[in-house]
This record gives sequence, C-alpha cells and structure tokens, in this order.
Amino acid sequence: MTTRIQDDLFAAVNADWLATTEIPADKPRISAFDELVLEIEKSLTEDLTELSKNLPTENAELLEAIKFYNKAGDWKTRDKADFTAVKKELAKIENLTSLSKLSERLTDLIFHSQAPVPFGIGVEPDMKDAQNYALGLTGPGLILPDTTYYADEHPRKAELLDFWQKNSAEILTTFGVENAEKIAADAVKFDSLLVDSANTSEEWAKYAELYNPVSYEEFLSKITTVDLKPFFDSFVKKNPEKIIIFEPRFYDRFNDLISQENWELIKSWMLVKIARKATSFLSEDLRILGSAYGRFLSNISEARSQEKHQLDVTEGYFDQVIGLFYGKKYFGDEAKADVKRMTSAMIKIYQDRLRTNTWLSLATREKAIEKLDAITVNIAYPDQLPEVFKRLKVGAASLYEDAVRFDEILTARHYEKYNEKVDKSEWHMPAHMVNAYYSPDANSINFPAAILQAPFYSLKQTASQNYGGIGAVIAHEISHAFDNNGAQFDKYGNLNKWWTDKDYAAFEIKQNEMIGEFDGLETEAGKANGKLIVSENIADQGGITAALTATKLEADANLEEFFTQWAKIWRMKASIEFQQMLLSMDVHAPGKLRANVPPTNLDEFFSTFDVQAADKMYRAPEKRVKIW
Repeated sequence: MTTRIQDDLFAAVNADWLATTEIPADKPRISAFDELVLEIEKSLTEDLTELSKNLPTENAELLEAIKFYNKAGDWKTRDKADFTAVKKELAKIENLTSLSKLSERLTDLIFHSQAPVPFGIGVEPDMKDAQNYALGLTGPGLILPDTTYYADEHPRKAELLDFWQKNSAEILTTFGVENAEKIAADAVKFDSLLVDSANTSEEWAKYAELYNPVSYEEFLSKITTVDLKPFFDSFVKKNPEKIIIFEPRFYDRFNDLISQENWELIKSWMLVKIARKATSFLSEDLRILGSAYGRFLSNISEARSQEKHQLDVTEGYFDQVIGLFYGKKYFGDEAKADVKRMTSAMIKIYQDRLRTNTWLSLATREKAIEKLDAITVNIAYPDQLPEVFKRLKVGAASLYEDAVRFDEILTARHYEKYNEKVDKSEWHMPAHMVNAYYSPDANSINFPAAILQAPFYSLKQTASQNYGGIGAVIAHEISHAFDNNGAQFDKYGNLNKWWTDKDYAAFEIKQNEMIGEFDGLETEAGKANGKLIVSENIADQGGITAALTATKLEADANLEEFFTQWAKIWRMKASIEFQQMLLSMDVHAPGKLRANVPPTNLDEFFSTFDVQAADKMYRAPEKRVKIW
C-alpha cells in the first residue's frame, strides 16, 4: 500500500530510497548527509592518490598532509613495526607510583605524553567576554555514550562494558602489558566512580547554563589532591581571574574521585586510554582490534577499509588542509554568490518577521534585529589556514611517532591561545564536512562547501527546491542565534541578557511548547526526549518557516517542491543500536521526526497537500507551535 504525504511526509517522499538504499557495511547509518560523505571520500581518495604521485610542492601544508597520507597507507611498514614507541608512552604511567608522583609530573604529562589525565583543563572563548579566552574544568568523560547507559535497567550496559573490558585487555596484551585483565577491569571500576559526577546529555545541551565561574584562588584551594598551579604557571602569563566549572558535580567531588585511594584505578584507566588510542596508527590487526568496540556499540558489521582508514587518519590531523583543498577545487564562484544571496534573503526575512512579531516588546525586537545585522556569514571555506598547520612536519620515524609529535604541537597550541585574543574568523569545521553551524561566541554562521550541493543545493534545482534544502539549513543556523541557548548571547557573542524579563518568560513558554510537541514521540528505537532536542527543534522550525517565506516571494514558487525537498534532506536509515545511542545523547531529533513535525506547524503545509483532520499528519491550528 502506497504511503500518502497526508499520513507520513517522510515515508511518502522517501519511499523508493527507503526501500532500495542499504546501510554501508562499515557505517552505522545512511542519510542524505552520509551519501554526500561517501561521494566526498571517493573524490578525496582519488585526489590524494594522484597528489601522492605528483607532490604539491608549491603548497607546504598540503605537501605534509600527502606525506602523512602516504605513511598511513604504507601497510608493509606498519605491519612489521615493533611497539617500542607505544611502550615508551605506557612506561611514563607504569613508572608512576602514586597520585603525588602524577601531580609532580602533571605538566610534562599533559604537554608531552599520550596519557590523558583524569580531568580536563581546556581553553575556550569566555562566554561572558568572547574576545578573550577562559580556562574551564570538565571531568574525563565516560566509556559508554552517556549517563543513561549506566542505568541498571539499560539493556546494553553490561554487554557494552564487558566488551570494552575484554577488548581493552586484548589490546594491552598485544603491547606486552602484564596483568592486562586486571588493568582493564580497574579502568572500568574507575569509570563507574565517575558516572554520578558527569553531566547528563540534557545538561550538556543547555550550554548557556554551563557557565559556572569560580575565582582562581578558590579553585586552587578547593582542589587539594593534585597541585595544578605549576601546570597553570607553565603557560599563563598572569594568573587567571577565574576558572569556568562545566561539570559542577565533578568539581565538588574532585578530591574524592582523584585520590590516592583510587590511584591504581586511575593508573589503569590512563594505561588503557594510551593503548586504545595507539591502535589507529599501528598494524592492520591492531587497527581492527582497536575499532571493535565502536563497531559493537553501533552494530557495524565491517571495519573501515584500509583505503578509507588511511583517509580518516590523515583527516585527523590535516582536516582543515584537506578541506581548503576540497573547497577550492570543487566549489565555484557562481554557487558561492547564489548561496550568499540566499543567506542575505534569509536574514532579511528574519528581520521582517521580527518587526511584525506579536509576542515580543519593541525593545527586545530591536535588539534581536541588531544581532541579525551583526551576524558574520562564512561560505564554502576560510580565507586562510590556522597557523598551527605550518608546524606539522612529517618526520622519518613511524606513523605513530608522527602522531605523538603532532599531538604535542596541537596541545601546545591549544594552551598558547589562552594568552591571545580570540580569532573569530577561524572555522570550527573543515570545508569538506557535510554540515553547517552557528557559533554563538562569534555570532557567525558557517556553511562548508561540502553541504552546498544536491540534495541541499544545486544550480540545477528550482528555487523552491533549494529553499526547501539549503535555504532551510541556512535559516536553521540563523535560528540558532535565537534558540534556548543562542538567545542568551548578544550581538558581540557574549553571554548577556538582552531580553526584557517579560519577553524571556514568554519565550520560555514557547520553548516548553516545543519540548511538549516532541517529548515522548515514538520512533522504532524508542521515545524522543523533548528537553534534549529542544534547541535543534527551535532551529528547525525557525529554518523551515523563514525558508517557506522566502519561497513564496519567488515568481515560480512551488510549495509541493519545497516540502518534498525538506523531507528528502532528512532521509535516514540506521541500525537500531545507533538510533538508540542518538536518542540518548544527540541534540537533534531523529530524521523522520525532523521531516514530519516542523511542517505540521505551518498552515501552508495543510493547504498545499489538502491535509484533513482524519489524516495522520494533521495538527489542530491551536496546537501548531509558532516561535520565529
């Protein structure tokens, strides 16, 4: 029986695709995004192989990327190499006899070791002073995808931890580590201690609420089991005023968790982390072994091919270099100008919608329009590479040793930034990534070249199709400036309340309406969590609404094409295990819900397809959520 659009837009539009498309054996899903990824992987593999034969000597950064790519694909050398370099890294931790010894060696370990310390001190733009950087504390992260997996009732908790433990022991044994089974078991024990102090996915999703500053003096006086001052002194030019606590429960329990009593567990956890990371750069057998847990987690039947792995490893260090090459080769000026035009149109429509908004005061609307005026639009690829790529030079040693040295360089660069002003022109995605993003601290929207192609965008598609694809994506990113997180940042990128209290209270009511619209909706993998996905749902709704407005201004507007294209860009098939993981931690709604729910808040959807009260896609007018 044929599915009708009136009953299921996603299934009706994508029926043939859903029936015939198979999930690749080495991936957990296939989607409109992933199909482009596959094409880009194929193109880049051909390009880098050709560049390997004709080295790009005129492009120093790309030349180093090709050298690394060649080394990553030299399986004869990788398979016969010994593990001396890995054992050297493991020995740095094996030789530590106490937590106090870790404390003494902390600075050297962070800057010159593959060992992750059991807490995170990061450098990020200060949410309340976006021109400058701040230091932040996080916990060390968890083995399982998020905190919900540790609930006793979770059906996969035991099998996943058991698999990770046995897999880790096998990796350690390959490296000649004694007592590998006990070390792996102790790593899992340490992980179990961290769960209650870790942020939930819902907490991470409310990133504007993660800003919990404490004074530098208070921070140092509270954390007593590890002496952090020498580490700070090693890279800061003057004492910080504050440290941002991103995981408050971890901060409160720091001395209990990172303690001498737990030292053997911590040590085991660090050893396992070193060993697991090393597997990506060594023999074929270790590569397969090291990626086994990820495949088990998402029910992936095959490991990545050697050819794809070679590209993956290279992108791990040279992503922006490869992205810039891709963008310049594959993205033309005509398309860039057209996307720029569409973006300007989207921003103008948002301004017009704000001017006629009926639930905000004039003062808040004017501030919102100012924020729109200040948005920086970045299309296709950055003007230049970050300076750090000039420092990555491939040496004569092994692939693993190059990776270790590159990690040291990138770590040093990360902490160097603290003493600098924030470079808001720096991209956070390479140009060959099929994605887009809004940066609240820079008040910018970025559209990498890779997403600016069919089905999202094409000069061969109609204007209505392009607005249903990339137009809605563009407006989605603009909407992030006014979602539950982005709305708390001002036009300069600072966390700063620019709303009136009454207006923000009205906005929170609308947020709750959006939460309620999605919360508990059934999918084949479980129920949606409306609170986790609210920011992306606000952006989706704002995006489709603005793009629809733009479409209707076109002389040849075709709303059937618009809504059909919208449904196409969210097509997706995935393993149940992967879908379950996304439901627990992804801030985006599942593809089918993204395709089906936002249109039901638009009156034009019902008139375009003559959707009646008896149809499954029907939503009563009074229940249609309207925000932007």
